[in-house]
Amino acid sequence: DSAERERVLAVMLFDILCDFTSMRPGWGILTGVRPAKLMRRMIRDSGADGAREYFEKKLLCLPEKVALCMTAAECEQRITDKSGERDFSLYFAIPFCPTRCSYCSFVSHSVEKSMALIDDYVALLCDELRVTGEIAKELGLNLSTIYVGGGTPTTLSAEQLTAVMAAVRDNFSVKPETEYTVEAGRPDTVTPEKLAAIKSGGATRISINPQTLNDSVLAAVGRRHTCEQTFSAFKMAREAGFDNINMDLIAGLPTDTLDSFINSVEGVLSLNPESVTVHTLSMKRSSRLTVGGILPDVEQANAAGKMLDYAAKRLSADYIPYYLYRQSKTVGNHENTGYAKAGYECLYNIFMMDETHTVLACGASGVTKLKRGENTIERIFNYKYPYEYISRYDEIIRRKARIKEFYSE
Repeated sequence: DSAERERVLAVMLFDILCDFTSMRPGWGILTGVRPAKLMRRMIRDSGADGAREYFEKKLLCLPEKVALCMTAAECEQRITDKSGERDFSLYFAIPFCPTRCSYCSFVSHSVEKSMALIDDYVALLCDELRVTGEIAKELGLNLSTIYVGGGTPTTLSAEQLTAVMAAVRDNFSVKPETEYTVEAGRPDTVTPEKLAAIKSGGATRISINPQTLNDSVLAAVGRRHTCEQTFSAFKMAREAGFDNINMDLIAGLPTDTLDSFINSVEGVLSLNPESVTVHTLSMKRSSRLTVGGILPDVEQANAAGKMLDYAAKRLSADYIPYYLYRQSKTVGNHENTGYAKAGYECLYNIFMMDETHTVLACGASGVTKLKRGENTIERIFNYKYPYEYISRYDEIIRRKARIKEFYSE
């Protein structure tokens, strides 16, 4: 059939390009963001042995990638099975950062350029949360997880964080056991006052993301904080009472080396976080790295692979690879993997990546995903940029009416 013909042609092209570049990506000809979702479907249809054989023989994936994918798929299945038909997750965005990292393509604005927008943005976000909460209650939907992303949410002041989290508490049925994540990704934005506001606001999980523990690499990618600030922020979070902390690392950053990356992994492990997410650098089209013409070569791709191998080896002793996804344009065509101690898997990450259930999104660049049955997904888009969000807020609220229509059909 046509799918098989396409696969055979892909294999032929893959072999030619491997010879031409002297490089053989570990994921073979596999494309797409969600390899674990495909793995779960293959296991369901063909059994574990059949799925493994298809990935290795037909898609040319290396055995170690297949093993990683199968472990993540098993964990994802166990967690997605817990989601009910009327469950939903809430996502909202704080699209501001202290500075813009050179590898970033998220819609976010540096505080230096957008300070004047923040007060209006926070006020309207609180109102959108109110409207969205009313819709969710009217439809009888069950809140499963909350995720506050960015940008960098901790760019806001403690008072602004308190206001936003009060809007969540006042308008949604947040239970003590509800997973509630707030990204405190930039260590230079973390203060005891902000952590206290996040904790008292109901958050149960935060991320403190060094990306690297090498100060010269941090400077090279435009992150204006130091390794020491990461350790300080983590200590502050523990003192504030957070017992579920995630940390992110990125393999393949400019000027990073295997030895330096090993130092980053060991430094993170010394803090004993509950979860660690290991990303591969993605050369996003609109990032300063790509616009500046910096393109990774085969040597960098191979180095990124060795970094990921080291992280997997060290983390697998105490952590489980619980979710997995791939982005386009990653150095070496590698993957992003979330590792967690047993019982500390981020449910939102799995629900979002698997498209398990509805996600109601608020804030600039938020995308509501309405889920019905196994395959029906409808999206409602908010405007991307804060100034658009503020100036066209009435239209965003008008679009919310579609949520009730969807559930009435």
